[in-house]
Amino acid sequence: MKQLGVLSLLLAIALGGAARAQTQITGDVIGAHDLSPNSTSPVNGRLSGSCLYCHAPHSGVGGITPLWNQTLSTQIYTPYSSTTYHQNGNTQPPPGGPTSLCLSCHDGTVAPGLTAAYGQLTMTGTMRPSDQLGSNLQSSHPFSLILPMKDSADLVATLVSQGKTADPTGAVQLVSGNVECTSCHNPHIQAVDRLSPDFLVRDNSSGQICLACHDPNRVTTGQTNPLAQWYASIHATASNQTASQPDVGPYGTVGRNGCGSCHQTHNAPGAARLLRGPDEQACISCHNGGSNISPTPLNVFAEFAKIGHPFPAGNNTHDGNESAVLNQNRHATCVDCHNPHASSQTTSFAAPPGVRPSQNLVVGVSATDGVTTVFPAVNQYENCLRCHGISTGKIADLKFGYLPARLVAAGDPLNLIPQFSISAISSHPVMHSRSSALPQASLRSYMMQLDGITQGRVMGTQILCTDCHNSDDNREFGGIGANGPHGSKWTHILERRYEFSQAAVPGEAISNLFPNPDLSVNGPYALCAKCHDLSIVLGATSWAGHATHTGTDGLSCSSCHTAHGMGGTSATISGQRLINFDVNVVAANGSSPISFQESPQPTCTLTCHGHAHNSSHY
Repeated sequence: MKQLGVLSLLLAIALGGAARAQTQITGDVIGAHDLSPNSTSPVNGRLSGSCLYCHAPHSGVGGITPLWNQTLSTQIYTPYSSTTYHQNGNTQPPPGGPTSLCLSCHDGTVAPGLTAAYGQLTMTGTMRPSDQLGSNLQSSHPFSLILPMKDSADLVATLVSQGKTADPTGAVQLVSGNVECTSCHNPHIQAVDRLSPDFLVRDNSSGQICLACHDPNRVTTGQTNPLAQWYASIHATASNQTASQPDVGPYGTVGRNGCGSCHQTHNAPGAARLLRGPDEQACISCHNGGSNISPTPLNVFAEFAKIGHPFPAGNNTHDGNESAVLNQNRHATCVDCHNPHASSQTTSFAAPPGVRPSQNLVVGVSATDGVTTVFPAVNQYENCLRCHGISTGKIADLKFGYLPARLVAAGDPLNLIPQFSISAISSHPVMHSRSSALPQASLRSYMMQLDGITQGRVMGTQILCTDCHNSDDNREFGGIGANGPHGSKWTHILERRYEFSQAAVPGEAISNLFPNPDLSVNGPYALCAKCHDLSIVLGATSWAGHATHTGTDGLSCSSCHTAHGMGGTSATISGQRLINFDVNVVAANGSSPISFQESPQPTCTLTCHGHAHNSSHY
């Protein structure tokens, strides 16, 4: 009884911090840290005193307070690092400090039960894999920082200036001004957080421990807070039920899982930024149509399985600190186009060209020079220009289908900026409003839904990139799938079918003709029919030649028209009405160069499908 009294007093004095939490939990609360023979811990020894495995009753290891009994590790650790980590760096945990004491068991180099007072105790069982951190701690939250800490836009204002967290309960604390294991964990009370019994100092639902140090609402001059708009985001507010498993967190809903839905504080599979999976793999647990979430979110990853944007492969991975312009490193991870801290569900569709709520606070590039970073992107196309502007290393990937070779281009044919520019002779109105100088008789008042019958969004003066490049079953136009250019069954991630004329030899026979084409949503030019009444295109109201070229002969619109815009200037091609010939299909007429003039009447000189066209032909 006397020994029991001494041990009780020792625990109360040396580890008094536990007292503040014991008001919430009663009874034996040491949990898995009780290694005595009859405990429920996965590791057990022969000593009956639960405190003795960590604490010595009289003298411990090297005079360390609080009378430490477990042999300390001498391991050298590799701490956390990433390109977005703004602190001064990490040191090795001071011997005898709170983190060093925890790692004396949890780094796996010293067996539990190797005591100073009793020598090596016989132990049975093994620690859970999730409790074994190892010596490479790059995938664990940083600790033992080099002081003084460095302030940043996403930290609570008092953290560096006063060494004080924003936790209203006072449970989350810095230790001597530093982040240590005991800032988040109380080793003596396992279930303060009953849903996550991991010795947390307080309930961590909705990421409350994380938000004790990280502040989404902080605004600092000249700095960007990467957590801005978190509280209003879909990941912070979603009430979708979650399975209680490591993949998605223990708190029952996406919103209550909070930061833990995507981040893992220890042994994170995606070490940089402690993600539950590298880049898009952190998103797949919820957005793959599986059973982790109820109601199940739309299956975005099924779209990528079609003809989709390319995920990283090899060395072309995303990094949180990369340049907005992706030179020589094109990739398409979820976070290239979405900001998970700010993204919200798109429930209504505003007029173009603004970004949709699903792309709140996403990075973009200015269409003026193709270089200047725009954060946040205001217009949807600014985000697309990260890859589809002046970036170097672009390729025409064959998996997206046939790509026309336009007669007139401004240098890089894959740079869309000059093609959509206000200075382009003609272009689809993506980066600027459409001109009234050349009215289009075929233009509808409303875009058509995917069924080709029902009216959709009103036809405004501008369109979005995603009005053409979109999932083939997207919700905005009447489908049941995800919005956006994740993937499509049609080439070039097009929302609807669009056939390109192709010839083995320019000027000679075209291999895929569609005479008297089906003008419905099932036909070869269904994408054009979304905005243009094809019956007018093939009639005399638009241009009489369409009836012969596209109607009777079956040539595609792509033979003569570019889908984006006239991206350069030419002495022979005037370029109105998106006319810019595909030189894989058409050829010169003898010694005369390929030419087109809009006025005084449309005339062209070229050879196509074995037919010679002279300037006086029409």
